[in-house]
Amino acid sequence: MSQPAALRRAAHELAAPYPPLLAEAEHLATTVLLGEHGRRRAGIGDTFWQYRPALSWDEARAIDWRRSARADANFVREKEWQIAQSIMIWVDSAASMGFASVKDGETKASRARTLALALAVLLIRGGERVGLSGRRLPARSGQGQLVRLADLLSEDGTEDYGSPEAAGMLPHSRALFVSDFMGEIAPVEAALTRAADRGVRGALLQVLDPAEEAFPYDGRTIFESMSGTLRHETLKAGKLKDRYLDRLAARKDRLDRLARETGWQFHTHHTGDSASAALLWLYGALERRV
Repeated sequence: MSQPAALRRAAHELAAPYPPLLAEAEHLATTVLLGEHGRRRAGIGDTFWQYRPALSWDEARAIDWRRSARADANFVREKEWQIAQSIMIWVDSAASMGFASVKDGETKASRARTLALALAVLLIRGGERVGLSGRRLPARSGQGQLVRLADLLSEDGTEDYGSPEAAGMLPHSRALFVSDFMGEIAPVEAALTRAADRGVRGALLQVLDPAEEAFPYDGRTIFESMSGTLRHETLKAGKLKDRYLDRLAARKDRLDRLARETGWQFHTHHTGDSASAALLWLYGALERRV
């Protein structure tokens, strides 16, 4: 075998364990420029954050005497909080997420998985531990964890609509639920309530196809669920538009109120919009103290 052929073979063998989803997520993560990861609050760590005036209960060894010598008061040198946290992710794998209004267009599932995994890339690079809720994958760090995440996130479900899972979340950790949230709302309420009871805070990301927001249907139309179990035919689809949009607005409002009531963040993202912008929102939402 020639040297170039042997090199190509070795490269393919090296890349084989890494799913295509991970490569796509890594690429998306590189489009988001972030500074050095930090909690921006005082705590245990190695990175300098700020000087603050010494207080009566501060020990003498905590005082930075060099900085204090330049002023008429004593100062304490604080470090950034750098203890790794656990972030648990749930991405809807139900049949409804396989929808794309444009032939060969990106499905909701593809965008949701890529965003979730790209976020995991950023968090693990920052020293955090990431896992999947529902006890599917405990939170860990490292490149190997990203490979495991990619494998599990690539699996498709068979049910029409998915339900978030709050099992396996550590108290006071963070979480991300990604779905179209088109199914029953009760399981979402139950999962958020269970998470909030354990002090878990996080983000809800609703991923929709642009057609689901605009409802561009008129005349004779057959609406069928992605699994084929639900079907509705109408001769006047246009007359359903206002009622559909009202129900969609009501669902978004309910999700937003649920998020605010439990200390979470809510955002709607469309597959036709920038994935980088959505990733930045997710990163900010999970970094935000609530």
